[in-house]
Amino acid sequence: MAKQTSKNLVFKNKKAFHDYMILDTYEAGVVLEGSEVKAIRDGRVNLKDSFIRIIKNEVFVLNMHITHMSTTHTSYRPDERRSRKLLLHRKEIDKMYTKVTKDGITLVPLKLYFNSKNMVKMQIATAQGKKLHDKREDLKQKTMQRETQIALKNWK
Repeated sequence: MAKQTSKNLVFKNKKAFHDYMILDTYEAGVVLEGSEVKAIRDGRVNLKDSFIRIIKNEVFVLNMHITHMSTTHTSYRPDERRSRKLLLHRKEIDKMYTKVTKDGITLVPLKLYFNSKNMVKMQIATAQGKKLHDKREDLKQKTMQRETQIALKNWK
C-alpha cells in the first residue's frame, strides 16, 4: 500500500499498528541492491509479514518482499524475500538489544519511505504485543470515532 506525499513514497505496515503497542521509534537506512530501489519507487513492496532480528550485533529485516521489475536482467535478480541489513548507530543497536532480551519486547518495521535526500529509510519500533481484548478495544474506539465523524458530517 503506497501513499504519495509530495515527492516521497511511504509504505506502512498497518498490521504492526494493529498487533503491537508502539513504544520507541528509530530511523534506519536499508542496504539494497540497485534494482530494488527502482522496484520500491514503482511501489512493489510488502511489509505485512516482515520482522526484525538482531544477529551478531547487526540488525536485519527479514521477510520483507520487494518484487523485482520486469526490466531487471534475468541473470541478475536478487531474492525477493532476502534478509536486508539495517544501518543504525551502535548505541541504538545496544539499546534495542537490551530491551529485546530483558523485557520481552519485539522489533517491528513500521514504514518504508524516501527521505528528503532521496535515500530509502525504514522506521522501526520497539513494540509490545497486544492482547486480544486490547485489539477489540481499539476496534471499538475506531468505529466510535468513525461514527461520530459521519454523524457530524451529516448533521451540517
